[in-house]
Amino acid sequence: MVVLRNTLKIKLPRINMSSSIISVPTTQKVVLIDGIGGLDNIKYVDFPVPKIGGNEILIKNRYVGINFIESYFRKGIYPCELPYVLGREATGSVVAKGDNVTKFEIGDKVAYFSGSTFAQYTKVLDSGVILKLPKEVSDDKMKIVSAALLQGFTALTLSEDAYKVQKGDTILVYAAAGGVGLILLQLLKRKGAHSIAVVSTDEKAALARKNGAEFTVNSSKEDIETAVRKITNGEGVEAAFDSIGRDTFDTTLALLKRKGTFVSYGNASGVVPPLSITRLTPKNIKLVRPQVFGYISDAKDLKHYSDEFFKLIDSGELNILIHKVYSLQDYKEATKELEGRKTVGKLLLEIS
Repeated sequence: MVVLRNTLKIKLPRINMSSSIISVPTTQKVVLIDGIGGLDNIKYVDFPVPKIGGNEILIKNRYVGINFIESYFRKGIYPCELPYVLGREATGSVVAKGDNVTKFEIGDKVAYFSGSTFAQYTKVLDSGVILKLPKEVSDDKMKIVSAALLQGFTALTLSEDAYKVQKGDTILVYAAAGGVGLILLQLLKRKGAHSIAVVSTDEKAALARKNGAEFTVNSSKEDIETAVRKITNGEGVEAAFDSIGRDTFDTTLALLKRKGTFVSYGNASGVVPPLSITRLTPKNIKLVRPQVFGYISDAKDLKHYSDEFFKLIDSGELNILIHKVYSLQDYKEATKELEGRKTVGKLLLEIS
C-alpha cells in the first residue's frame, strides 16, 4: 500500500460537478521517468493532480496493469517527453467530470486505456476508450478486469484481426507464460487451433500446457527452430505471434509456411533491425505489426471486442493469472522482475 501520511500536507478542495461531492487533492503520488536508460530513471514522486477540461473526466485509480511498453519508453524505443508518467491501463472510479460530459457520472466504476495511469489520479477525454463497469462491481472483480484488460484486448485482436485463427491452424506463440501469451493459448484452444508455446523454463512450460498449449519448447534447453520443425514434421506454422523482436525474428521467418503470417507485436529483446521487404517474397509471407488501439478506435469495433472481453471474463472461461500485486512505490522492483523474465501472468499495481 502507498503510505501518504507524512508526504501530503495539503488542503483538499471540494469539486462539485455532479450530484455528488468528492474531495480531490491538488497533489498526488506518481511513478515517472526523468531520463532514458536504466532503472535509476524511474522515480516515485509528488506530482500535480491534473485539472480537467469540459470534455474530460478525472479517475481515481484502483488497480493498474504493468506491461513491457513502460520499459520501451524508459529505454527510448518509443519517444516521450520527459518527465513522463508511465502506465497505459487501469480501473478506478470517476471523481470529477467536465461541464460537457454526459456519458459518465461521479462514482461510476470504469476500466480504461490511457497514458499516465501510474498515478493516483488520471484525466481522460470522455471520448476515449473507457468501459463502464457495473455499479456493484467488487474490488476483486476490478482486480481481475485490470489483470486482463490490455493483455486480453491484445490477445483478442491478435487472434481475430492481426491473423484470423482458423480451426486446425498450427500457431507459434512466444513468451507463452506471460500475460498475453497465456490468454492467447486459451483463445487458440477455443478456436480449435494447435499451439506451440515457447517458454524459458520447465515451470513455465507446465503452466503453458495447463492453459491450452498442445506443444511446448523450452528455449533455454532447445533450439527453437529445430524443435518446431520436429513438432510440425518440417512443415512449419500458419502464423506466429512474436513479442520478442530482434532475437527471434529470423527464426520466426524461417518457421512460417508458404503464405504464413508473421505477427510481430513486441520488442522484449530489442527492436528488429531494418530489413529488405524482399525477404518475405519466397514464401509470400504476410508481416503485420499491429497496435491494439488501431483495432478498437472505431466505436463498432470497440463494442465488439468489449462485449467479447466481458463475456469471457464474466463467464469465467478465461483463466487470468496474476503474478503479483505491488504497491505504486514498488514499481521499480516489479519491472526488474518482469525484464528479468522472473514472472508469469500479469503484474499489477494497487493504488490506495
